[in-house]
Amino acid sequence: MRTGVRWKISIAIAAVGALIAVALSLVVHNAARVSMLDNARDVQIERLQFAQRWYESSREPRFGTKINDPALPEELQASMANGRRATYVSEHDDGVPDVWAAAPLANGDVLSLHTRFTDRSATVMADLDRALVIGSVSVVFGGCALGVLIGGQLSRRLRKAATAAGKVAQGNTEVRVRDAIGGVVRDETDELARAVDAMTDALQERLEAERRVTADIAHELRTPVTGLLTAAELLPPGRPTELVRDRAQAMRTLVEDVLEVARLDSAAERAELQEIALGEFVGRRVALFDPDAVFRVVHESWVNTDPRRLERILVNLLGNAAKHGRAPLEVTVEGRVVRVRDHGPGFPEALLKEGPSRFRTGSSDRAGRGHGLGLTIAAGQARVLGARLTFRNAHRDGGAIAVLWLPEHAPTTTGSFPVVQLPDAGTRP
Repeated sequence: MRTGVRWKISIAIAAVGALIAVALSLVVHNAARVSMLDNARDVQIERLQFAQRWYESSREPRFGTKINDPALPEELQASMANGRRATYVSEHDDGVPDVWAAAPLANGDVLSLHTRFTDRSATVMADLDRALVIGSVSVVFGGCALGVLIGGQLSRRLRKAATAAGKVAQGNTEVRVRDAIGGVVRDETDELARAVDAMTDALQERLEAERRVTADIAHELRTPVTGLLTAAELLPPGRPTELVRDRAQAMRTLVEDVLEVARLDSAAERAELQEIALGEFVGRRVALFDPDAVFRVVHESWVNTDPRRLERILVNLLGNAAKHGRAPLEVTVEGRVVRVRDHGPGFPEALLKEGPSRFRTGSSDRAGRGHGLGLTIAAGQARVLGARLTFRNAHRDGGAIAVLWLPEHAPTTTGSFPVVQLPDAGTRP
């Protein structure tokens, strides 16, 4: 069972408060009872002394005293045998004790006096116990409230830090955890935030370095690959020549894809917007790619987007579906949403969990026979358009489904949604 930091701190403070309150209550109760009993002993001795003086002058026991009382406790009898005046407290089941006092007489008799613990003292002890119980309960509830307050503040800071770290994990390296948690209190969460921010900076620098290296390598390969492709065109016709041309063309395509990924990673790409009828636009591209594909327009809409980048996304999604899925290939346009579905084995779990990854290989991966760049480029181009590209598997009939969600309004120069609401272009005359 998952328990938050707030409740853990609250329970801990409440438990400590309860232990302290119980311990102090026991100490106070015992100290008060001992004090009252000592006072009762002193009063009983004074009364006995007065009664003894009266007895020595009148030879009559008065004021509740008795001579050689048979109920005299054994402890007092032992003290009388030693010739010493003494007191004794005898407990009863009802909790109200008897206070005894006894003194030896010159003739060997024992003069004794005993009374019940005064009702007033018993009432005072009951009131004290009630006050201690109320105070202990108040301490426990006060500790809970304090724990919730302190734990809530710490929990909020940790949640803000976790949210900011999650955005960093999703690729938003501009987010800083320290700025997200804010506040004027400095504690361990600030150390955690600084550590995460330092890790983010180091990761960003490493990714930028890898991107530059990848782009530099692709640029360096571009010229020799182009020369190789040109030279292959000059070879005499034949099967070997076709193989060389195919491999040279594949290498050129790979280099161009790597360069495109590097440009998308640099966040320097900008959309060139144009208003188009989405259903008509997608229908023409699907017909050119695969005339046998099933195409449907549920609801036509006009969108303000970059046609070249949108076409790049569609071609990559269709190519991935045709290469790694099975017929029939289905494409649906509904408003600003485009769905591409095949009936193959579906996307691998790693792609559904982490998203497209360049150079992903492996037999279990739909892109295992390729380089994993097609879907990576499609996702990057979608970000430039301010769109969202999602991937899931169909549970009923099987197959992979890629869904492109185009924004309601045109993207800004940063590829995000604009702040100012623009008139909807959903209808055309």
